[in-house]
Amino acid sequence: MSILKVDDIHVYYGNIHAIKGISFEVKEGEIVALIGANGAGKSTTLKTVSGLLRPREGHIEFMGENITHAEAHKLVSKGLAQVPEGRRIFLQLSVMENLEMGAYTQRGVSKEDLDYVFKQFPRLLERKNQTAGTLSGGEQQMLAMGRALMSHPKLLMLDEPSMGLAPILVEQIFEIIKRLHKEGTTILLVEQNAEMALAVADRAYVLESGKITYTGTGAELAQSDEIKKAYLGG
Repeated sequence: MSILKVDDIHVYYGNIHAIKGISFEVKEGEIVALIGANGAGKSTTLKTVSGLLRPREGHIEFMGENITHAEAHKLVSKGLAQVPEGRRIFLQLSVMENLEMGAYTQRGVSKEDLDYVFKQFPRLLERKNQTAGTLSGGEQQMLAMGRALMSHPKLLMLDEPSMGLAPILVEQIFEIIKRLHKEGTTILLVEQNAEMALAVADRAYVLESGKITYTGTGAELAQSDEIKKAYLGG
C-alpha cells in the first residue's frame, strides 16, 4: 500500500522553478531516501509534501487522500510528521515540554508514548528536565525525532538528520533510524550523506536541479558507477 504519492509536482520560489515535475511514492513500511547535492530540491520537496509550500502543478496523495492544498497543521493530525532541517526544537523549553508539544494533536500526553520515546532515546530520559537549548547537537536531533514520534506518525519525514553532527553521532542517529524502521515506522529520508542514506534505504531517488535523475533500491544505487562518482567519492 502506498502511504504517499507525489505526482508531477512543480514548485516555484517566485520566478525560480525549484521542483520540475517530480513523481515518487513511499509504501507502507519502507525507508525511501531522497539524495542529491545542496540546492537539488530535497528540502523543498519535503516542505511541499508537509504543506509548508504549495505546488503550482501536480498533486500529492497521503493515505489515499488528496492533500495538495491541505494546511500543514492539519496534516500532522492525519499522521504526517516532519523533523525539519536544523532541528527547530523549542530551545527555552525543557526536553519534557518539547515532547509534550509534539503530542498536541493527541488527546493528552500518554505515559506509553513517553515510554516509547525514552526507550528509543535513553539520553532524553536522563535529560528530561534539562532546557533543550543546553543539549548537544546530537541530543537536539534525538529530541526533534522524539517530538515527531509523539504525534503517532504514519509517515516520518526526516530532513538532513545528520547535518552538523560528528561521525560517531551520525552513526548513532542512523542506528536509531534503522531501529524505528524495524519496528514498523515508514520513513521518508532527505539526506546529503548519500552513503549512509543508501545503506538504510529500501528505495531511493536522486534529485539534480529539481528533477529526479536516478531511482532504484538503495543497494542498486550504492553500486551504480554514476552515483559512486557523483555522491560517494568513488
